[in-house]
Amino acid sequence: MTTTSTGPRAGRREWTAFVVLMLPLLLVSMDVSVLYFAVPAISRELHPSSTQQLWIFDIYAFALAGLLITMGALGDRFGRRKLLLFGAAAFGAASVAAAYAQSAGMLIAARAVLGIGGATLMPSTMALVRNLFPEEKQRAKAIAIWSSAMAGGIALGSVLSGVMIEHFWWGSVFLINVPAMALLLVLVPLLVPEFKDPAPGAFDLPSVPLSMAAVLPVIYGLKKIAADNGIGLIPSLSIVAGLAIGAVFVRRQRTRRDAMISPELFRHRGFGPSIALNALAAFAMMGSAYFTTQYLQSVLGKGPLEAALWSLAPSVCVGIAGPAAAAAVQRGANRAYVIGAGFATAAIGYGILALAGTDALWTVLIGAAVLASGIVTVMSLVTDLAIGTVPPERAGSAAALLETGQEFGGAMGMAVLGSVGTAVYRGDVKDSLGAGPPAGALDQLRETLGAAVAMAGTLKGRAGEQLLDTAREAFTHGMRIACGAGAAALLAGAVLALAALRRVGPTGPTAAATPSTGGDGTAVDGEETADREAAPSH
Repeated sequence: MTTTSTGPRAGRREWTAFVVLMLPLLLVSMDVSVLYFAVPAISRELHPSSTQQLWIFDIYAFALAGLLITMGALGDRFGRRKLLLFGAAAFGAASVAAAYAQSAGMLIAARAVLGIGGATLMPSTMALVRNLFPEEKQRAKAIAIWSSAMAGGIALGSVLSGVMIEHFWWGSVFLINVPAMALLLVLVPLLVPEFKDPAPGAFDLPSVPLSMAAVLPVIYGLKKIAADNGIGLIPSLSIVAGLAIGAVFVRRQRTRRDAMISPELFRHRGFGPSIALNALAAFAMMGSAYFTTQYLQSVLGKGPLEAALWSLAPSVCVGIAGPAAAAAVQRGANRAYVIGAGFATAAIGYGILALAGTDALWTVLIGAAVLASGIVTVMSLVTDLAIGTVPPERAGSAAALLETGQEFGGAMGMAVLGSVGTAVYRGDVKDSLGAGPPAGALDQLRETLGAAVAMAGTLKGRAGEQLLDTAREAFTHGMRIACGAGAAALLAGAVLALAALRRVGPTGPTAAATPSTGGDGTAVDGEETADREAAPSH
């Protein structure tokens, strides 16, 4: 069993630095949803084709997911603060370019650079939290706040987008990032010491394209399945190709001394299960979002901004759940049982969602709040376990693996649960409408709920109302079935957590990372720090 990490406690300076590090976290998570309300205005101004519009949305996530592993490894080798500052500069510059883009191509390119910047910011901030808080209880509290902020940032992004679009032009949704990144560039050098591996070895350059070629086809295939509401040949081949290249990547990492992802990360029995459990939590979170966002707008008929404001309500519970879970573990509760309880709570949330009819706002909000509370409980604890059990000099790579698994899980949740709900929806629409509408119209109605709502708006009188009622009931039925599947997956996660983590001890190697500031202002991890500041050796 691993002994508890008892490094020096962080003071006011470290907590102030932590608040500063929350800025990039919030902005990167907000950028996932910040375009939701800007699309109509962008379409009017830039006239993107349907393919270009898809890439405006997806290129950010692709660049982010494809480069996380590489950027985590670079941060470990060349300095996490240095990489964070580079990412902040790139993110700020790309935000200005996106705000004033004169064509769809320029906007796509700017969104790609935003994704690259995001890929540097996410693992760097998490790894720096690991270094700023070597004492286990403080680190668990910081990571719990970190996880809650990340979940809340996605919901906040859509609301902020709606508010900005109501008062300014569409590019204003990107300019929000600029002052925050400027503040980051000023404060980080003053508050955050540099951390890096003192003996990183050679950089495994061939693993960079291998990691991207493994991640991107799988993410693309899953997103394609979610967008097309069904499994097709191209996305299936894409996923298979990505998995095959992934096997080559894993083999390379296991056989090279200078591997980008050191096998040492997986020597602690809690690390691998933490990656899997975090991915499952993301599966549930994004799978539920697929339905609740459509339910608020297309079933209840609420406007985009009103729906986004209602979707903020569950975030109140999210802000409490993470710190409460960390406090329970600090008081002596077994981590595995608390994680299992988080999965069970989230499953109950799915169960509440499964009770919703076509006019059940509060049922959906309560279900979403319970589900989100359980998910954040899981994410905060497995994140602390994954980051706390690895050597401090490998924290960037560990954070990158955790984030990459989260991207996979989220894409899988939308693809799998979305496909389940869509299959039920299509079957119900076909059975209810039969041969009434023309064949082409029936195909359109069966495609999505949004298409059915649009078509119902073109019909007058009872025909439009009947079509709308049928489509809404079919969607809600599909949501209920998908929620049942999601609840089953979460209960399986609870069992897995108990089986894999019940005997896992406290987090943290016996030595914590202690920043050491030499003549160049650079702090290092591990034995060099121990020699220079008499910190315990790991």
